[in-house]
Amino acid sequence: MTTSSVDDAGRLLDAFDSEQLGARLRQLREERGLTLKEVGRRLGISTSAVSQIERGVLRPSVNRLFAFVTALDASLVDVFGGPEPVDAPPVLDGYVVRRAVEAEVVRLAGGVVFRRLSPGPSRDVDFFESTYPPGSTGSSSSAQNDLLTHVGYEIGTVTQGELTIDFPDERVVVRAGDTVSYACGTPHRLSNQSDGVTVATWVIVHPADAGRP
Repeated sequence: MTTSSVDDAGRLLDAFDSEQLGARLRQLREERGLTLKEVGRRLGISTSAVSQIERGVLRPSVNRLFAFVTALDASLVDVFGGPEPVDAPPVLDGYVVRRAVEAEVVRLAGGVVFRRLSPGPSRDVDFFESTYPPGSTGSSSSAQNDLLTHVGYEIGTVTQGELTIDFPDERVVVRAGDTVSYACGTPHRLSNQSDGVTVATWVIVHPADAGRP
């Protein structure tokens, strides 16, 4: 994919609005033969709420998005991946460049933005950037049971601002230049408790036996 104009860049940056994100989630669900009711059961929400997310009526939080893709036995990169074949062999004798304006963007509840950094989809690794406006959080509430769990191992570094990470028994604050890693099965919640914008880059490594389609 190549981009040569400001208009093209604008279209890419506006990609994955609520309706497009919902449509992609619906596509992933249907590809796996799952009903709205079954996904709702896995998420612990109503069938109506699942339908509203898929129709773009509700914009999910970060936690809800991760929970949704986990319920689908998918990953964040699958949301970005679109029609690109995840089984494509790696480029061994060349290289792949993805320009900044070509990176797919997902905008979530509370103004949180995810941007895919990997130049192509992969079954094993997700590589992305997250931007948290002041006061934003990965979930819709501060309840302890709103802590997130998903599949894999997560490694992140803060490149701007500071990020607060809540674990079941501890709160950790990481600042620009700091790195954090943890098993994604450890309950956690990310938020920006500061007055400035926080930006972090993340690598999520998926286990080989995760059973992803």
